[in-house]
Amino acid sequence: MSRTTVAVDASLPDWEDLVTTALLGTDRRTPAGVAPGPRAPSALLDAVAVATVRRRAGLRPARAAERPPPAPEDPRPPLPPAAARRLAMLLADRPGTSGGGRRGTAPDLMELLPQWLAAANARDFAPPPAVLPALLDAARGRTDLRPAALRFAGPRALWLARLNPDWRFALRSAPGGGTAVPGLHDTDGTRRLWEEGLFAERVALLAALRSREPAAARRLLDSTWATERAEDRLMFLDSLRTGLSPDDESFLERALADRSRNVRATAAELLSALPGSALAGRMAVRAGACVAVDHTRDVPTIAVEAPHECDAGMERDGVVAKAPAGRGERSWWLGQLVEAAPLGGWSRRLGGRTPQEIVALPVADDWQGELHAAWCRAAVRQRDAAWSRALLGNPSAPEAGGPGAVSLAERARLLGTLDAAERAEWVAGFIDTHGLSEAFQLLGVCAVPWAAPVGRAVVDALDIARDAGSYPWSFSGVMGLAERCLDPSEAGRLDALLAIPDEPENASPGAGGYWSEAFQRLVTTLRLRAAMLAELSPPAP
Repeated sequence: MSRTTVAVDASLPDWEDLVTTALLGTDRRTPAGVAPGPRAPSALLDAVAVATVRRRAGLRPARAAERPPPAPEDPRPPLPPAAARRLAMLLADRPGTSGGGRRGTAPDLMELLPQWLAAANARDFAPPPAVLPALLDAARGRTDLRPAALRFAGPRALWLARLNPDWRFALRSAPGGGTAVPGLHDTDGTRRLWEEGLFAERVALLAALRSREPAAARRLLDSTWATERAEDRLMFLDSLRTGLSPDDESFLERALADRSRNVRATAAELLSALPGSALAGRMAVRAGACVAVDHTRDVPTIAVEAPHECDAGMERDGVVAKAPAGRGERSWWLGQLVEAAPLGGWSRRLGGRTPQEIVALPVADDWQGELHAAWCRAAVRQRDAAWSRALLGNPSAPEAGGPGAVSLAERARLLGTLDAAERAEWVAGFIDTHGLSEAFQLLGVCAVPWAAPVGRAVVDALDIARDAGSYPWSFSGVMGLAERCLDPSEAGRLDALLAIPDEPENASPGAGGYWSEAFQRLVTTLRLRAAMLAELSPPAP
């Protein structure tokens, strides 16, 4: 076979020179052999075209890449056709870019995608292969979607993620995406991954093992504890929150002597969540010495004598000696002691009173706010529903939430210790008394879809705001939350609110039209959510 020699014209401009000329512009620089003037841009493009052909013609054929293995099978049943079409619609929707204008009556489909994924996962359906790229793109842009999206996408998502760097997050986020966690009885594999794996792999291993066999996870952590970096010890220690039990006390007590202050503080927090631990007992003695009932007054009153110093024993047990800016040292120390003391001991200390009776007692010398705030933190840490009820108080109380709740965030955390039904009843009572402006943060802790009492309270409060001609945009957040969280069965109750109301004299201009649009969008969204659920639950043949 004859060999063909291709002559290369040395006068042709170099590719890098052409790129530089294009960046500078032909007004400042022209290709070689071209004079400045109106023909210079065309000459540059002609030179680029010739150079492009020349570069491509000079490429040597590469060895064919190895064909990737076929995608794994997904054994789950396929989506019903109607549900598959709905998913494609949800993934094709994009948030509007118009800014702060009206949203109109159309539902926000992307906001319904998380609920759709949750319902599809509950029914264990497999996605159509054609939607997987769009599903992975959606999960890439919204981290809150990733767990549900990757669970729904199944094993084929990992297969695709290995072929596209944009979807690499799936390999880190999905079970089995990176290094597989060894089986329960594979002690050699577990030990090897723990000693040789990357930090993220070790964290995942410890979390998985802790959820399956807490004692084995603790022993694994203990085996290398002394040689770990401080920041790694902190992350590993945090995994012990899962399955925390008295069996962990010995290890956590040793962690109280750690070189890192953050590690010591986390160990102390975990020990204080175990009411029977030795640390909790020490904190109970210290806190009890600071709080007592004064019977010399006309009404029994709680008297507080805050600590005068933070000794070495307190610091070892997790008390931070230096107070933040703006806080007094003594009140700072008192709060830490009280929040770490077992709540069950206060009844014995304060005359056999119940949590409700203790919270109702007056507190001398303006210590009530500090004391009750510390009890709030203790109730959340120890998951004590009785104390949470006492500190929340009656939702219809004029002080908006009871004497112990110092903020909406504190109330929300206290509500998290109650069961879903009791939480819903309390939030509904709060809305009935105090309206929606104070309740937005509390609605976020209610189970979805909202229980009937919460749904009725929200709709009634929105109706009252509508009739009063209130500034409508101030309720847009609650309205958006209702679109996602209100039970779809409530749609029928809202039909009477779709008409444009008569606007009072002091109403915001255009408020009536906005309220009508907002309620139409809410009704449309609720009916769409009902249709979505029906499509995912087709009738049996």
